[in-house]
Amino acid sequence: MDVTIIIPTYNRMGFLPKAIASCKSEGVEVQVIVVDDGSTDGTWDMLQQMEGIGIFRQQHWGKPWAVNMAFQHARGEYIKFLDSDDWLAEGILAKQFALAEKENADIVVAGYYVYEDEHLVRTQPWTHCDDFIAQNLGECDSSHYSAFLFRKDFVRDIPHRTSFASANFASRDDRCFMLEASLKEPKVSVLEEPALCHRHHTKGRLQFQHSLAAACTNYQHLLIYKNIIGQLAATNRLTERRIKAATSILWPLAHWIAKDSLPDAVKVVDWIYELDPNFKVPEKGALSRLYKTIGFKPVEKLLRFRRLFTNAS
Repeated sequence: MDVTIIIPTYNRMGFLPKAIASCKSEGVEVQVIVVDDGSTDGTWDMLQQMEGIGIFRQQHWGKPWAVNMAFQHARGEYIKFLDSDDWLAEGILAKQFALAEKENADIVVAGYYVYEDEHLVRTQPWTHCDDFIAQNLGECDSSHYSAFLFRKDFVRDIPHRTSFASANFASRDDRCFMLEASLKEPKVSVLEEPALCHRHHTKGRLQFQHSLAAACTNYQHLLIYKNIIGQLAATNRLTERRIKAATSILWPLAHWIAKDSLPDAVKVVDWIYELDPNFKVPEKGALSRLYKTIGFKPVEKLLRFRRLFTNAS
């Protein structure tokens, strides 16, 4: 088998058939594995009527458990992870497979298309960068990992981390997966055309929720960066460039955390300045001057008061 495509799904019966159909590719032997994460919308009944795909069902434990289960049954030399909301660009799988074989790549990267439901609204090409770790830490756009093709042996020891996700809370398992993959310093080949059709829709993504789930997502994101930066520091690979890439993500993350826990957000900001004593606040204008003169905590209190006043009015 050339490629295994893993599709975790939960209550996406209306989108799933298109995702599965997009996996067909001439000239490439493809194994499609769909894991139903305890759907309640008839997904499992529909999957049982489909031929030519492997199907599994689990209780509602979340995407990481589903992906890890499917990986155990993968027979392809290469792996692709596909959300059931999305679909693959036509003919792209054969091109990525041919490039991987030609250049002996560990990962074949590519850009993606953004759709609002079925309407194309934006094309995001691959951003060329000479530091794959810095790119994934946040230096520049790092595309979407469902647009990539991974050599199975290269990612065999990188699970989707269930410690950063559960069925009922938003997750950052794919972000953690890509950061761990980048730490292994893969041989990366670039397909110079978008490989994924990424759908935005009114139902929202499985990974992104609100209220308590959003707060948990932010905390998960922080834990992942602490882990990855710790690994880089321990192996003498935490360069100034990579620190700046990380802090470009940690600064807005501190703002999001401040909405739920200002003391925890202050700790994040303190950590930013430990990593980069010369860190410069990215905001412009009056807000920038406020951060510089009175500090992060007082400014966040003012912003919280403004949000409360705006919501009340």
